[in-house]
Amino acid sequence: MVTLSLVLLLLSVQWSWAQENPLLPFSEHLDPEHKVRLKWGFDEIQGTILFELTVNTNGWVGFGFSPKGGMTGADVVIGGIGPDGSYFTDRHAEGNSMPVLDQQQNYKLLSLTESDGKTVMKFQRSIDSCDKDDLPITDLPMKLIYAYGQTDDITYHSNRRGTKELNLLKYMPHVNTPNSSFFDITMVNFTVPAKQTYYHCKIMKAPTFGSKQHIYRIEPVIENFDLVHHLLLYRCPPTVTEPLEAECYTGVDGTCMEVVAVWGVGGGAFEFPEVAGLPIGGNVGDFFYRLEVHYSNPNKSAGRVDNSGLRFYYTSELRQHDAAVLMTGLAVAPGYAIPPKAKSFLTYGMCDTADIPKVLEMPHDLQVFSAMLHTHLAGQKVRVGHFRGGEQIDLLVVDENYDFEYQEVTNLGKTKTVKLDDKLLVECTYNTENRDTLTWGGFSTTDEMCLAFLFYYPAMNLSGCSSFPDLKALQSAMGATDIDSWLNIMFTKTWNDTTINEYQQTLKSIDQFITVVDSLNNAASYKGTLPDLKVIPPEPCISGCVTKSLAVLSLLTCLAMQWASF
Repeated sequence: MVTLSLVLLLLSVQWSWAQENPLLPFSEHLDPEHKVRLKWGFDEIQGTILFELTVNTNGWVGFGFSPKGGMTGADVVIGGIGPDGSYFTDRHAEGNSMPVLDQQQNYKLLSLTESDGKTVMKFQRSIDSCDKDDLPITDLPMKLIYAYGQTDDITYHSNRRGTKELNLLKYMPHVNTPNSSFFDITMVNFTVPAKQTYYHCKIMKAPTFGSKQHIYRIEPVIENFDLVHHLLLYRCPPTVTEPLEAECYTGVDGTCMEVVAVWGVGGGAFEFPEVAGLPIGGNVGDFFYRLEVHYSNPNKSAGRVDNSGLRFYYTSELRQHDAAVLMTGLAVAPGYAIPPKAKSFLTYGMCDTADIPKVLEMPHDLQVFSAMLHTHLAGQKVRVGHFRGGEQIDLLVVDENYDFEYQEVTNLGKTKTVKLDDKLLVECTYNTENRDTLTWGGFSTTDEMCLAFLFYYPAMNLSGCSSFPDLKALQSAMGATDIDSWLNIMFTKTWNDTTINEYQQTLKSIDQFITVVDSLNNAASYKGTLPDLKVIPPEPCISGCVTKSLAVLSLLTCLAMQWASF
């Protein structure tokens, strides 16, 4: 009997995991009784959003967006399965009456089922509005409305209605997880030096757990918002066995390079999807961790004490996958220069995942669900291109209006598969029009970076995958014989639109060293070339279709019934 119960439990868990849809990663109940559940996912690159509405009814269901939470001005869809088959219409409400059929049907029905007392309606639309009767979906909180009936006779819904405000495009869940607790990793009474830029590192052990736990939520604990620019937590290799606190990259701390968590100025808490969590304890090992805090102190204030860091919420109720973070982009190393007087200078860093099996014994595809993009003050845009079989298939993530003062981990809208052999190209756009000297790649706020931190599952023992130009090839292409003559060329060159463009094209055309690093800091480098990145235009407005029987049904319901308050 015990064996049978265990088998049934395992089957139940496997079945529930199988129900997870990477295209619909977000979920909220819209009503207190949990009779109306909305799942959704989106693709900002393509400009589309996908919904799945599940309602505990065998009757009609309605869902939409409202300017103020009521019927007036609402953009709604109504669907169900009646005696004559399924019906689904795109409508708008002019008041507390039956919503009017839109002239353009811009919601596309993908599936509509009814079984076991539940109606499930899956549909898609454009993120932007496609006609005067549709409301655009923005990255601000929006008021969602719903209603449903007990039959397919579309009459007054009584109390089977409601409103809930959600930010669909900037959604961050907050799950009440059982058997959970938290711990903090922070600086302790650290006196910030009176320097413009300072990186402080603290190597320490995390709390000890007898069994494996999953971290499901990370919150910043910031004491001085005017000083703390960003935080990184790295897992150290087993060779690091002692605590340490010192300025970063001056000693053993440089060996702890596997990113576990990241936070940037302007960002908030981050919660993992329900299928994944960051592993800690148990068979993960008794590792040390390095907390890195970037202090930006432009006024060189003295005597400021800081206790900033990160708070980690964890649970013993393990999720389906271990999650991890992959740092990719342009390696932060000496010798990369961005010219002054540039309106729009492009830099590139690449990860060729075909090189990962050369370092890891058991590599696999990455299911990427979130990302954080990072440059410094000159950064204007960041794009991550996704290539397969020599062709660009997607833009994994894009920020066309990058803001140094607002950096956060953002959900991609849907889980995207990066297969082994795919290439990821990080493109950063810089503006240095107000600078008179070269800007170098480096850690200072006035230096530059071009990085993408990709959150993915299942976790691999992978620390980083980045690239850097072949400096000897660069020197040769620019007519230099060694590093000194190249530096002389760079410092004495007259930088204008022509010379800036020539230098940019040279940087892009030469060979790149692509480096893959595992969790134990074993690294391997391979040569490669950069592909061309193109902007993918959004899809045109989605069009639904109205069948003859559906149109007749809509007309009859409009004539026969009046609509009360939604």
